[in-house]
Amino acid sequence: MNLTAILTNLRIQDLLDILFLSVLAYYLFLWFRGTKAFNALVGLIALGMVFTLAQTWGLFLTTWVFQIFWQVLVILLIILFQSEIRQVLEKVDPLQALGLRKKIRPGEWVHGFSEGVFTLVERGIGALLIIERQDRVEQWVTAGEELEARPGREILLSVFQKDSPLHDGAAVVRNGRLVLAACYLPLSSDENLPKDWGTRHRAAMGLSEKCDALVVVVSEEKKQATLIFQKKTTPLVSQAELSLQIHEILHPIAPSRSGWKKRSLSLLLHQWKAKVGTLTLVLVLWLLLAGQQNFEVALTLPLEAKNIPAEMEIVEPMDPQVRIRVRGLRKDAGTLSVKNVRVELDLSAAAAGRRTFPVTRGEILLPNERVSIVGVEPSQMTFRFQQKPST
Repeated sequence: MNLTAILTNLRIQDLLDILFLSVLAYYLFLWFRGTKAFNALVGLIALGMVFTLAQTWGLFLTTWVFQIFWQVLVILLIILFQSEIRQVLEKVDPLQALGLRKKIRPGEWVHGFSEGVFTLVERGIGALLIIERQDRVEQWVTAGEELEARPGREILLSVFQKDSPLHDGAAVVRNGRLVLAACYLPLSSDENLPKDWGTRHRAAMGLSEKCDALVVVVSEEKKQATLIFQKKTTPLVSQAELSLQIHEILHPIAPSRSGWKKRSLSLLLHQWKAKVGTLTLVLVLWLLLAGQQNFEVALTLPLEAKNIPAEMEIVEPMDPQVRIRVRGLRKDAGTLSVKNVRVELDLSAAAAGRRTFPVTRGEILLPNERVSIVGVEPSQMTFRFQQKPST
């Protein structure tokens, strides 16, 4: 594979191709990260790279085995991870993006959630609740039981009452739905935390140190609720205050006044490791496959006259040129240039006056036979000759 030829012939379509697939790969990484399907996705990418290398190097048997293997594997993955695939497809729902499908607004669940939290406070029932924002929390939590319910008063009481098998652990709220319960979180290793903090508070701070989620802690000893967000703690004194905090964090009332430079920098730096990783992966795959892509090159070449009779000379044109179009694999066609492609026209039949000679594919000399000529312009060239003056 000639990387120089591929990179020097990079087109705007190629850049858009790489950019689009990088964005798609980045969001697939974010959506699948922390799910059961993530490891399978990583494995698929590794197998895809092996398959690509096998095709590039011409490994017939390996390519044949992979072609059969892919057919079975795709069906198997759809069956095993249908839940995760459905969630990903729901995230790219065009009706929702266009505003044609009803979304869960904060007011539809925050009020019931806040009421449930302070009911737990009044009854002295300990709880740990996570409200997910942009960062997925599954990679930081262990265990957990899947649920699908509105996080209202009755549900929170059912989950966290002491006789419930789900009360020992944290619950996760995503997009206004209670999706996980009985999750275990990483404890913070910060030695400067208050000495009277128990396991719940330390677990909440440990998660806040790793992602952008909101965490609500209900202390059964103190009968108090605390909001932890971005490693900052806020004691909550009322249901209305909790609702207001959730609204402001999830949907800020005041628009951002930061300049476009700051917003652009923030966009680039947020999850920058994941963005660089997906861009690198897509770029490597693109370079591996680009050499196998059918590619067409147009060249304008000087016409070299040969075998002109000794007594004849060309009057016009003095600088004849021919434009050709050549097609082949990018790794071959991309190496063509005016330095290694020549057009030689036999003018042994020249005579005084105007003479027309056909310009065919036979007059074009290419560095290899793996490319084909698909067009020659002009198809004939007219010269005007005269006899050289006698000396």
